[in-house]
Amino acid sequence: MNKIERIGKQNLPVHRPSKCACTNVRRASRAITKFYDMAMAPSGLKITQFAMLRNIMVSGPLSASELAQILRLDRTTLVRNLKFLEADKYIESVNGADARMRPIAITRKGRSAIETALPYWEKAQATIKSRLGVEGLDKFISVLMDIEALAE
Repeated sequence: MNKIERIGKQNLPVHRPSKCACTNVRRASRAITKFYDMAMAPSGLKITQFAMLRNIMVSGPLSASELAQILRLDRTTLVRNLKFLEADKYIESVNGADARMRPIAITRKGRSAIETALPYWEKAQATIKSRLGVEGLDKFISVLMDIEALAE
């Protein structure tokens, strides 16, 4: 049964689904982000930082625009978040083939941060898989991919 909370003059369930798909997806997004952030807290990285670092590490040096495309983030938002990773020396700008481009690369410290955070991420991932089941997780990811395709 849902927990009841008094809101204004009404008693309303705290976790009632919305009829709006977007509201439900955004609510779930905030919840899963909070779950991963709490699970990864001992590593010192938030899930958003981990995702950025992991994609930079896997993709090799790449431009902010390329990373924004991979992560489906607005470039301005991404650049703002990258500044924190650069200030912490997890990433650096490197010389590219084109003098106007300054690709982003992961540093040794960034790789070390990923290595430290990986077991916490894996544990969080295993918890999600256990909660949803293998087939449920596969279906969930498939639905999310369908939703992402709406923006293309």
